[in-house]
Amino acid sequence: MARAESGVRGRSRLHSRTALLLAFAFAVMADPVSSVAYAIEAALRALDGNLALLAPTMVLVVAIIALVILNYRQLVRRYPHGGGASAAVGEAFGDGWSFLPIGALVVDFVLTIAISVSAGASALIAYVPALAPWRLLLALVLVVVVGGMTWFGHLGRLVFAAMTAAFIAVSALVLGYGLFAQPHTVVPAAAAAVPAQAPVLAVVLAFPVAMALATGVEAPSSAIAQLGQLDDAQRSRFGTITLWLTLAIVGAITLGLTFEAARLGVGIPPAESTQIAELARLVAPAPVFAAFQLVTALLLLSAASSSFQAGPGLLKALARPHGPQGSTVGILPAGLGTTNPHHTPYWGLAVFVVLAGAVTAAAGGNDQELVLFYAVSVFLSFLAGLASMALFSHRERRRGYLLLNVVGAAVVAFTLAVNLARGLPIVSLAASALIAGLLYGAWVRAGKPRGIRNAAAEAEAEGEGEDLTCN
Repeated sequence: MARAESGVRGRSRLHSRTALLLAFAFAVMADPVSSVAYAIEAALRALDGNLALLAPTMVLVVAIIALVILNYRQLVRRYPHGGGASAAVGEAFGDGWSFLPIGALVVDFVLTIAISVSAGASALIAYVPALAPWRLLLALVLVVVVGGMTWFGHLGRLVFAAMTAAFIAVSALVLGYGLFAQPHTVVPAAAAAVPAQAPVLAVVLAFPVAMALATGVEAPSSAIAQLGQLDDAQRSRFGTITLWLTLAIVGAITLGLTFEAARLGVGIPPAESTQIAELARLVAPAPVFAAFQLVTALLLLSAASSSFQAGPGLLKALARPHGPQGSTVGILPAGLGTTNPHHTPYWGLAVFVVLAGAVTAAAGGNDQELVLFYAVSVFLSFLAGLASMALFSHRERRRGYLLLNVVGAAVVAFTLAVNLARGLPIVSLAASALIAGLLYGAWVRAGKPRGIRNAAAEAEAEGEGEDLTCN
Protein backbone atom coordinates (compact mmCIF):
# COMPACT_ATOMS: atom_id res chain seq x y z
CA MET A 1 0.00 0.00 0.00
CA ALA A 2 2.73 2.41 1.02
CA ARG A 3 4.66 1.52 -2.11
CA ALA A 4 1.60 2.24 -4.28
CA GLU A 5 1.04 5.61 -2.58
CA SER A 6 4.72 6.44 -3.08
CA GLY A 7 4.40 5.59 -6.77
CA VAL A 8 1.34 7.82 -7.13
CA ARG A 9 3.15 10.71 -5.44
CA GLY A 10 6.14 10.15 -7.73
CA ARG A 11 3.98 10.23 -10.84
CA SER A 12 2.19 13.32 -9.55
CA ARG A 13 5.52 15.11 -9.03
CA LEU A 14 6.65 14.07 -12.49
CA HIS A 15 3.45 15.38 -14.09
CA SER A 16 3.71 18.61 -12.11
CA ARG A 17 7.35 19.03 -13.09
CA THR A 18 6.53 18.38 -16.75
CA ALA A 19 3.66 20.89 -16.66
CA LEU A 20 5.95 23.48 -15.09
CA LEU A 21 8.61 22.88 -17.74
CA LEU A 22 6.14 23.24 -20.61
CA ALA A 23 4.55 26.36 -19.12
CA PHE A 24 7.95 27.93 -18.52
CA ALA A 25 9.42 26.97 -21.90
CA PHE A 26 6.46 28.07 -24.02
CA ALA A 27 6.12 31.34 -22.09
CA VAL A 28 9.80 32.22 -22.38
CA MET A 29 9.99 31.46 -26.11
CA ALA A 30 7.07 33.79 -26.94
CA ASP A 31 9.43 36.56 -28.05
CA PRO A 32 11.56 34.61 -30.59
CA VAL A 33 8.52 32.69 -31.87
CA SER A 34 6.62 35.94 -32.43
CA SER A 35 9.61 37.32 -34.38
CA VAL A 36 8.74 34.91 -37.19
CA ALA A 37 5.95 37.35 -38.06
CA TYR A 38 8.38 39.93 -39.45
CA ALA A 39 11.90 38.44 -39.64
CA ILE A 40 11.40 36.39 -42.81
CA GLU A 41 9.87 39.34 -44.63
CA ALA A 42 12.71 41.58 -43.41
CA ALA A 43 15.24 39.21 -44.99
CA LEU A 44 13.30 39.15 -48.26
CA ARG A 45 13.18 42.95 -48.39
CA ALA A 46 16.92 43.10 -47.74
CA LEU A 47 17.33 40.69 -50.67
CA ASP A 48 15.25 43.04 -52.87
CA GLY A 49 12.60 40.34 -53.21
CA ASN A 50 14.89 37.57 -54.48
CA LEU A 51 13.07 34.43 -53.32
CA ALA A 52 15.85 32.18 -54.60
CA LEU A 53 18.16 33.53 -51.90
CA LEU A 54 15.60 33.60 -49.09
CA ALA A 55 16.09 29.97 -48.00
CA PRO A 56 19.92 30.11 -47.70
CA THR A 57 19.60 33.41 -45.84
CA MET A 58 17.19 32.03 -43.26
CA VAL A 59 19.17 28.79 -42.92
CA LEU A 60 22.18 30.95 -42.01
CA VAL A 61 20.08 32.90 -39.50
CA VAL A 62 18.89 29.71 -37.77
CA ALA A 63 22.45 28.34 -37.77
CA ILE A 64 23.72 31.45 -35.98
CA ILE A 65 20.92 31.18 -33.44
CA ALA A 66 22.03 27.59 -32.83
CA LEU A 67 25.59 28.81 -32.25
CA VAL A 68 24.40 31.43 -29.75
CA ILE A 69 22.31 28.83 -27.93
CA LEU A 70 25.29 26.46 -27.72
CA ASN A 71 27.19 29.23 -25.94
CA TYR A 72 24.31 30.29 -23.72
CA ARG A 73 24.07 26.78 -22.27
CA GLN A 74 27.17 27.74 -20.31
CA LEU A 75 25.49 30.82 -18.88
CA VAL A 76 22.51 28.75 -17.78
CA ARG A 77 24.77 26.22 -16.06
CA ARG A 78 27.05 28.83 -14.49
CA TYR A 79 24.22 31.04 -13.20
CA PRO A 80 21.33 28.79 -12.11
CA HIS A 81 19.81 31.74 -10.24
CA GLY A 82 19.58 33.72 -13.49
CA GLY A 83 21.30 36.89 -14.58
CA GLY A 84 22.45 35.98 -18.07
CA ALA A 85 24.93 38.30 -19.75
CA SER A 86 24.86 40.98 -17.03
CA ALA A 87 25.86 38.44 -14.37
CA ALA A 88 28.63 37.05 -16.58
CA VAL A 89 30.04 40.46 -17.52
CA GLY A 90 29.94 41.62 -13.90
CA GLU A 91 31.89 38.57 -12.75
CA ALA A 92 34.36 38.66 -15.63
CA PHE A 93 35.16 42.36 -15.84
CA GLY A 94 33.69 43.97 -12.74
CA ASP A 95 30.24 45.23 -11.71
CA GLY A 96 30.58 48.48 -13.64
CA TRP A 97 30.65 46.63 -16.95
CA SER A 98 27.30 45.01 -16.19
CA PHE A 99 25.63 48.21 -17.33
CA LEU A 100 26.57 47.46 -20.93
CA PRO A 101 24.22 44.44 -21.27
CA ILE A 102 21.69 46.12 -18.95
CA GLY A 103 21.58 49.18 -21.21
CA ALA A 104 21.16 46.91 -24.23
CA LEU A 105 18.39 45.07 -22.39
CA VAL A 106 16.45 48.29 -21.75
CA VAL A 107 16.67 49.24 -25.44
CA ASP A 108 15.63 45.70 -26.40
CA PHE A 109 12.53 45.92 -24.18
CA VAL A 110 11.48 49.23 -25.75
CA LEU A 111 12.03 47.93 -29.28
CA THR A 112 10.26 44.65 -28.52
CA ILE A 113 7.16 46.56 -27.44
CA ALA A 114 7.29 48.91 -30.44
CA ILE A 115 7.90 46.26 -33.08
CA SER A 116 5.45 43.78 -31.53
CA VAL A 117 2.52 46.21 -31.44
CA SER A 118 3.41 47.43 -34.95
CA ALA A 119 3.54 43.87 -36.27
CA GLY A 120 0.31 43.13 -34.39
CA ALA A 121 -1.28 46.07 -36.18
CA SER A 122 0.07 44.71 -39.48
CA ALA A 123 -1.49 41.32 -38.77
CA LEU A 124 -4.86 42.94 -38.15
CA ILE A 125 -4.56 45.14 -41.25
CA ALA A 126 -3.67 42.11 -43.39
CA TYR A 127 -7.05 40.63 -42.44
CA VAL A 128 -8.97 43.93 -42.56
CA PRO A 129 -7.19 46.07 -45.21
CA ALA A 130 -9.61 48.97 -44.57
CA LEU A 131 -7.63 49.65 -41.38
CA ALA A 132 -4.47 50.47 -43.37
CA PRO A 133 -4.89 54.29 -43.26
CA TRP A 134 -5.07 54.03 -39.47
CA ARG A 135 -1.88 51.97 -39.06
CA LEU A 136 -0.03 54.41 -36.77
CA LEU A 137 -3.08 55.20 -34.65
CA LEU A 138 -3.84 51.48 -34.30
CA ALA A 139 -0.27 50.73 -33.23
CA LEU A 140 -0.25 53.57 -30.69
CA VAL A 141 -3.60 52.44 -29.29
CA LEU A 142 -2.15 48.94 -28.88
CA VAL A 143 0.85 50.38 -26.98
CA VAL A 144 -1.52 52.09 -24.54
CA VAL A 145 -3.90 49.12 -24.29
CA VAL A 146 -1.19 46.52 -23.64
CA GLY A 147 0.58 48.86 -21.22
CA GLY A 148 -2.73 49.60 -19.53
CA MET A 149 -3.45 45.91 -19.08
CA THR A 150 -0.10 45.56 -17.32
CA TRP A 151 -1.30 48.15 -14.79
CA PHE A 152 -3.68 45.51 -13.45
CA GLY A 153 -0.95 42.99 -12.81
CA HIS A 154 1.25 40.55 -14.66
CA LEU A 155 -0.24 38.23 -17.20
CA GLY A 156 0.59 34.76 -15.99
CA ARG A 157 3.11 32.36 -17.42
CA LEU A 158 0.28 30.13 -18.58
CA VAL A 159 -1.22 32.93 -20.71
CA PHE A 160 2.02 33.46 -22.62
CA ALA A 161 2.46 29.71 -22.97
CA ALA A 162 -1.07 29.35 -24.36
CA MET A 163 -0.53 32.10 -26.95
CA THR A 164 2.74 30.49 -28.07
CA ALA A 165 1.18 27.04 -28.30
CA ALA A 166 -1.78 28.40 -30.29
CA PHE A 167 0.53 30.09 -32.80
CA ILE A 168 2.60 26.93 -33.19
CA ALA A 169 -0.50 24.81 -33.74
CA VAL A 170 -2.09 27.10 -36.34
CA SER A 171 1.27 27.63 -38.08
CA ALA A 172 1.63 23.86 -38.37
CA LEU A 173 -1.84 23.76 -39.91
CA VAL A 174 -0.91 26.45 -42.45
CA LEU A 175 2.30 24.60 -43.31
CA GLY A 176 0.30 21.41 -43.78
CA TYR A 177 -2.06 23.09 -46.25
CA GLY A 178 0.96 24.59 -48.00
CA LEU A 179 2.29 21.14 -48.86
CA PHE A 180 -0.60 20.66 -51.28
CA ALA A 181 -0.82 24.22 -52.65
CA GLN A 182 0.22 25.14 -56.18
CA PRO A 183 2.82 27.85 -56.86
CA HIS A 184 1.32 31.23 -57.56
CA THR A 185 3.11 34.57 -57.78
CA VAL A 186 1.27 37.10 -55.64
CA VAL A 187 3.57 40.11 -56.03
CA PRO A 188 4.27 42.36 -59.00
CA ALA A 189 7.34 41.45 -61.06
CA ALA A 190 8.95 44.78 -60.19
CA ALA A 191 8.99 43.83 -56.52
CA ALA A 192 10.98 40.69 -57.24
CA ALA A 193 13.96 42.30 -58.89
CA VAL A 194 17.24 40.42 -58.54
CA PRO A 195 19.79 42.20 -56.31
CA ALA A 196 22.79 43.78 -58.01
CA GLN A 197 25.25 41.98 -55.71
CA ALA A 198 26.62 38.49 -56.17
CA PRO A 199 24.43 35.89 -54.39
CA VAL A 200 26.91 35.26 -51.54
CA LEU A 201 27.35 38.98 -50.90
CA ALA A 202 23.59 39.53 -51.05
CA VAL A 203 23.03 36.86 -48.38
CA VAL A 204 25.83 38.25 -46.20
CA LEU A 205 24.32 41.72 -46.34
CA ALA A 206 20.75 40.51 -45.80
CA PHE A 207 20.98 37.95 -43.00
CA PRO A 208 21.83 40.43 -40.16
CA VAL A 209 18.48 42.17 -40.69
CA ALA A 210 16.66 38.88 -40.14
CA MET A 211 18.65 38.26 -36.94
CA ALA A 212 15.72 39.96 -35.22
CA LEU A 213 14.64 36.32 -35.00
CA ALA A 214 17.36 35.85 -32.36
CA THR A 215 15.84 38.38 -29.98
CA GLY A 216 14.62 36.54 -26.93
CA VAL A 217 16.70 33.38 -27.32
CA GLU A 218 18.77 34.56 -24.36
CA ALA A 219 15.67 34.83 -22.15
CA PRO A 220 16.00 31.41 -20.41
CA SER A 221 19.38 32.44 -18.97
CA SER A 222 17.63 35.15 -16.92
CA ALA A 223 14.11 33.75 -16.67
CA ILE A 224 15.20 30.67 -14.71
CA ALA A 225 15.28 33.05 -11.74
CA GLN A 226 11.48 32.68 -11.75
CA LEU A 227 11.81 29.00 -10.80
CA GLY A 228 12.46 29.50 -7.11
CA GLN A 229 10.66 26.24 -6.28
CA LEU A 230 13.44 24.26 -7.98
CA ASP A 231 17.03 23.64 -6.93
CA ASP A 232 20.04 24.83 -8.93
CA ALA A 233 20.44 21.64 -10.96
CA GLN A 234 16.76 21.60 -11.90
CA ARG A 235 16.77 25.27 -12.90
CA SER A 236 19.80 24.68 -15.11
CA ARG A 237 18.12 21.68 -16.69
CA PHE A 238 14.92 23.64 -17.34
CA GLY A 239 16.91 26.48 -18.89
CA THR A 240 18.90 24.16 -21.13
CA ILE A 241 15.81 22.26 -22.31
CA THR A 242 14.07 25.57 -23.04
CA LEU A 243 16.99 26.76 -25.13
CA TRP A 244 16.88 23.63 -27.28
CA LEU A 245 13.09 23.69 -27.56
CA THR A 246 13.28 27.32 -28.68
CA LEU A 247 15.78 26.42 -31.38
CA ALA A 248 13.70 23.45 -32.56
CA ILE A 249 10.38 25.30 -32.69
CA VAL A 250 11.60 28.65 -34.02
CA GLY A 251 13.83 26.90 -36.55
CA ALA A 252 11.08 24.56 -37.76
CA ILE A 253 8.44 27.28 -38.18
CA THR A 254 10.87 29.74 -39.75
CA LEU A 255 12.34 27.32 -42.26
CA GLY A 256 8.96 25.77 -43.00
CA LEU A 257 7.40 29.14 -43.83
CA THR A 258 10.54 30.20 -45.72
CA PHE A 259 10.68 27.15 -47.99
CA GLU A 260 6.95 27.28 -48.67
CA ALA A 261 7.09 30.98 -49.50
CA ALA A 262 9.97 30.37 -51.90
CA ARG A 263 8.28 27.36 -53.52
CA LEU A 264 4.93 29.10 -53.91
CA GLY A 265 6.32 32.42 -55.07
CA VAL A 266 5.06 34.49 -52.12
CA GLY A 267 7.32 37.51 -52.30
CA ILE A 268 7.26 41.05 -50.94
CA PRO A 269 3.64 41.69 -49.93
CA PRO A 270 1.45 44.68 -50.76
CA ALA A 271 1.57 47.62 -48.35
CA GLU A 272 -1.56 46.53 -46.47
CA SER A 273 -0.37 42.98 -45.82
CA THR A 274 2.57 40.86 -44.62
CA GLN A 275 4.44 38.03 -46.28
CA ILE A 276 3.29 35.30 -43.91
CA ALA A 277 -0.29 36.60 -44.16
CA GLU A 278 -0.12 36.33 -47.95
CA LEU A 279 1.21 32.79 -47.63
CA ALA A 280 -1.60 31.80 -45.27
CA ARG A 281 -4.19 33.52 -47.48
CA LEU A 282 -2.91 31.60 -50.50
CA VAL A 283 -2.74 28.10 -49.03
CA ALA A 284 -5.35 27.89 -46.27
CA PRO A 285 -9.18 28.06 -46.16
CA ALA A 286 -10.67 31.35 -44.98
CA PRO A 287 -11.34 30.19 -41.37
CA VAL A 288 -7.75 28.97 -40.99
CA PHE A 289 -6.41 32.23 -42.45
CA ALA A 290 -8.54 34.18 -39.95
CA ALA A 291 -7.30 32.00 -37.08
CA PHE A 292 -3.69 32.45 -38.22
CA GLN A 293 -3.98 36.25 -38.22
CA LEU A 294 -5.69 36.18 -34.83
CA VAL A 295 -3.10 34.00 -33.09
CA THR A 296 -0.28 35.95 -34.75
CA ALA A 297 -1.65 39.24 -33.41
CA LEU A 298 -2.26 37.79 -29.94
CA LEU A 299 1.23 36.29 -29.72
CA LEU A 300 2.81 39.58 -30.78
CA LEU A 301 0.81 41.47 -28.17
CA SER A 302 1.85 38.85 -25.59
CA ALA A 303 5.49 39.53 -26.48
CA ALA A 304 4.87 43.26 -25.98
CA SER A 305 3.17 42.56 -22.65
CA SER A 306 6.13 40.46 -21.53
CA SER A 307 8.48 43.40 -22.13
CA PHE A 308 6.04 45.74 -20.40
CA GLN A 309 6.47 43.52 -17.37
CA ALA A 310 10.20 42.92 -17.64
CA GLY A 311 11.25 46.50 -18.39
CA PRO A 312 9.61 48.21 -15.39
CA GLY A 313 10.66 45.22 -13.29
CA LEU A 314 14.30 45.88 -14.18
CA LEU A 315 13.96 49.56 -13.28
CA LYS A 316 12.36 48.51 -10.01
CA ALA A 317 15.30 46.20 -9.26
CA LEU A 318 17.70 49.09 -9.89
CA ALA A 319 15.66 51.48 -7.72
CA ARG A 320 15.01 49.51 -4.56
CA PRO A 321 17.66 49.74 -1.81
CA HIS A 322 17.85 46.01 -1.09
CA GLY A 323 17.48 43.04 -3.42
CA PRO A 324 16.14 39.58 -2.50
CA GLN A 325 19.65 38.13 -2.76
CA GLY A 326 20.96 40.59 -0.18
CA SER A 327 22.46 43.00 -2.70
CA THR A 328 22.30 46.76 -2.23
CA VAL A 329 21.46 48.69 -5.39
CA GLY A 330 19.21 51.75 -5.16
CA ILE A 331 20.84 53.71 -7.99
CA LEU A 332 17.59 54.97 -9.57
CA PRO A 333 14.91 57.21 -8.03
CA ALA A 334 12.86 55.31 -5.46
CA GLY A 335 9.64 56.18 -7.31
CA LEU A 336 10.55 53.72 -10.06
CA GLY A 337 10.24 50.95 -7.51
CA THR A 338 6.85 52.07 -6.19
CA THR A 339 4.06 49.64 -7.01
CA ASN A 340 0.27 49.82 -7.12
CA PRO A 341 -2.05 47.32 -5.38
CA HIS A 342 -1.49 44.95 -8.32
CA HIS A 343 2.30 44.97 -7.68
CA THR A 344 2.98 46.89 -10.89
CA PRO A 345 5.77 49.52 -10.72
CA TYR A 346 3.60 52.18 -12.32
CA TRP A 347 6.21 54.92 -12.89
CA GLY A 348 8.45 52.42 -14.64
CA LEU A 349 5.46 51.30 -16.69
CA ALA A 350 4.78 54.92 -17.67
CA VAL A 351 8.41 55.31 -18.78
CA PHE A 352 8.11 52.33 -21.13
CA VAL A 353 4.71 53.42 -22.48
CA VAL A 354 6.16 56.82 -23.40
CA LEU A 355 9.39 55.43 -24.88
CA ALA A 356 7.69 52.65 -26.85
CA GLY A 357 5.04 55.06 -28.08
CA ALA A 358 7.69 57.52 -29.26
CA VAL A 359 9.62 54.81 -31.12
CA THR A 360 6.43 53.45 -32.67
CA ALA A 361 5.44 56.93 -33.83
CA ALA A 362 8.90 57.59 -35.28
CA ALA A 363 8.56 54.44 -37.40
CA GLY A 364 5.02 55.27 -38.46
CA GLY A 365 3.76 52.06 -36.87
CA ASN A 366 5.67 50.05 -39.50
CA ASP A 367 7.36 46.94 -38.13
CA GLN A 368 9.60 46.62 -41.20
CA GLU A 369 11.08 50.04 -40.42
CA LEU A 370 11.81 49.02 -36.84
CA VAL A 371 13.31 45.63 -37.67
CA LEU A 372 16.43 47.35 -39.03
CA PHE A 373 17.22 48.58 -35.51
CA TYR A 374 16.08 45.54 -33.60
CA ALA A 375 18.95 43.06 -33.63
CA VAL A 376 21.65 45.58 -32.68
CA SER A 377 21.03 45.88 -28.94
CA VAL A 378 20.53 42.18 -28.34
CA PHE A 379 23.68 41.34 -30.30
CA LEU A 380 25.61 43.80 -28.17
CA SER A 381 24.40 41.83 -25.15
CA PHE A 382 25.31 38.53 -26.88
CA LEU A 383 28.81 39.83 -27.59
CA ALA A 384 29.35 40.91 -23.99
CA GLY A 385 28.11 37.57 -22.65
CA LEU A 386 30.19 35.47 -25.04
CA ALA A 387 33.33 37.53 -24.37
CA SER A 388 32.82 36.90 -20.66
CA MET A 389 32.40 33.17 -21.20
CA ALA A 390 35.53 33.10 -23.35
CA LEU A 391 37.46 34.69 -20.48
CA PHE A 392 36.11 32.11 -18.02
CA SER A 393 37.00 29.26 -20.40
CA HIS A 394 40.51 30.64 -20.79
CA ARG A 395 41.01 30.97 -17.04
CA GLU A 396 39.69 27.47 -16.45
CA ARG A 397 41.73 26.04 -19.38
CA ARG A 398 38.69 24.55 -21.10
CA ARG A 399 39.95 24.64 -24.65
CA GLY A 400 36.85 23.21 -26.31
CA TYR A 401 34.58 25.75 -24.69
CA LEU A 402 37.09 28.51 -25.40
CA LEU A 403 37.02 27.68 -29.11
CA LEU A 404 33.20 27.64 -29.07
CA ASN A 405 33.08 30.97 -27.23
CA VAL A 406 35.60 32.66 -29.53
CA VAL A 407 33.84 31.43 -32.69
CA GLY A 408 30.49 32.52 -31.28
CA ALA A 409 31.81 35.95 -30.31
CA ALA A 410 33.40 36.41 -33.76
CA VAL A 411 30.17 35.53 -35.58
CA VAL A 412 28.12 37.80 -33.30
CA ALA A 413 30.62 40.64 -33.76
CA PHE A 414 30.49 40.22 -37.55
CA THR A 415 26.68 40.25 -37.54
CA LEU A 416 26.69 43.38 -35.38
CA ALA A 417 29.25 45.09 -37.63
CA VAL A 418 27.29 44.36 -40.84
CA ASN A 419 24.11 45.67 -39.24
CA LEU A 420 25.84 48.85 -38.08
CA ALA A 421 27.33 49.34 -41.54
CA ARG A 422 23.82 50.09 -42.76
CA GLY A 423 24.09 53.41 -40.95
CA LEU A 424 20.81 54.02 -39.15
CA PRO A 425 21.00 50.98 -36.81
CA ILE A 426 23.83 52.76 -35.01
CA VAL A 427 21.02 54.63 -33.23
CA SER A 428 20.28 51.44 -31.25
CA LEU A 429 23.93 51.08 -30.29
CA ALA A 430 24.13 54.73 -29.27
CA ALA A 431 20.94 54.41 -27.19
CA SER A 432 22.30 51.30 -25.43
CA ALA A 433 25.60 53.04 -24.71
CA LEU A 434 23.84 56.19 -23.48
CA ILE A 435 21.60 54.26 -21.07
CA ALA A 436 24.57 52.21 -19.86
CA GLY A 437 26.54 55.43 -19.30
CA LEU A 438 23.70 57.09 -17.39
CA LEU A 439 23.23 54.04 -15.18
CA TYR A 440 26.96 53.81 -14.58
CA GLY A 441 27.03 57.47 -13.53
CA ALA A 442 24.13 56.88 -11.13
CA TRP A 443 25.96 53.85 -9.73
CA VAL A 444 29.12 55.87 -9.12
CA ARG A 445 27.14 58.65 -7.40
CA ALA A 446 25.49 56.02 -5.18
CA GLY A 447 28.93 54.88 -4.02
CA LYS A 448 29.26 51.88 -6.35
CA PRO A 449 26.99 49.49 -4.39
CA ARG A 450 27.78 45.85 -4.93
CA GLY A 451 25.43 43.35 -6.53
CA ILE A 452 24.44 45.30 -9.62
CA ARG A 453 25.25 42.27 -11.76
CA ASN A 454 22.28 40.49 -10.15
CA ALA A 455 19.72 43.15 -11.10
CA ALA A 456 18.38 41.27 -14.13
CA ALA A 457 18.00 38.04 -12.14
CA GLU A 458 16.29 39.84 -9.27
CA ALA A 459 13.86 41.51 -11.68
CA GLU A 460 12.89 38.08 -13.04
CA ALA A 461 12.62 36.57 -9.57
CA GLU A 462 9.76 38.96 -8.73
CA GLY A 463 7.29 36.73 -10.56
CA GLU A 464 8.62 33.36 -9.50
CA GLY A 465 6.09 30.60 -9.07
CA GLU A 466 3.08 32.80 -9.78
CA ASP A 467 1.37 30.31 -12.04
CA LEU A 468 2.54 26.84 -11.27
CA THR A 469 4.11 25.14 -8.32
CA CYS A 470 6.19 22.01 -8.27
CA ASN A 471 5.75 19.87 -5.19
